[in-house]
Amino acid sequence: MKDFEKKMGRLEQIAEQMRNADIPLEQSFNLFEEGVSLARELKKELDALQGKVEILLNSLEDVETEDLNSPRTADFEVPEVGQQQDSEEGSDEQVTDCL
Repeated sequence: MKDFEKKMGRLEQIAEQMRNADIPLEQSFNLFEEGVSLARELKKELDALQGKVEILLNSLEDVETEDLNSPRTADFEVPEVGQQQDSEEGSDEQVTDCL
């Protein structure tokens, strides 16, 4: 972040220098080039930061929309009555076979 602040400070210095009507045209053009380059770098850094902020805000929204007090549940299949009896009878047979 300090690098960003340094670049921003330099851009402000360039803008102040360019307001001076007494500087030669070539120096003014060089300052303009440097300023445009700095502005592009700063925009790139701001865009990256904006992306990170959006990710953080989206993850915060996800957490806020979850109801943290309710239990988490999952769907499961309830066996039909006929299937349940068949499996229970089979388990009785397995128990008697072991005895």
